[in-house]
Amino acid sequence: MSERAPAPGDLALIESLVNTLDIETGADTLDTPEARACLGLAAGEHLDAVRELRESLRAVLLAHAGHRPHRPVTPLGELLAAAPLVVAISAEDGSAALRPAADPAPLASRVAAAVTEGLTAGTWQRLKACEAPDCHWAYYDRSPAGRGRWCSMSVCGARAKMRRYRARPA
Repeated sequence: MSERAPAPGDLALIESLVNTLDIETGADTLDTPEARACLGLAAGEHLDAVRELRESLRAVLLAHAGHRPHRPVTPLGELLAAAPLVVAISAEDGSAALRPAADPAPLASRVAAAVTEGLTAGTWQRLKACEAPDCHWAYYDRSPAGRGRWCSMSVCGARAKMRRYRARPA
């Protein structure tokens, strides 16, 4: 959907997960083994739980962009509260980071670690969902002021501007 570059660091995982559903067409790539493999889903991870996590993330990304969720969802904090993380300390430089406790890590733990990385780097709030109600595609807002509204100015932005133009009195 978007011509934007992927989100930086581990936020790309969240962006990829949210973008597994094309709201306009209803196509859900989580139904394909390739998409599940790209996300590194463990064999035992239930798709219903992954979809719930995806929609909770979408609601937060909509909030980052100043919009309300498109439907009620389980709060993201509740879903990530059970995601085990550990503090990993680098022997080389002493830097610390939160990492999933298990190897391979369940998706919720990897998402929790990605959120933590984004919070630490100051990039979490720039991961947003498109304002267009028939889109809500995740994107990383690289605009200088951090006020991007659409995943694609040439598609969703142009549609919104055209609707506003047509709605103006003649």
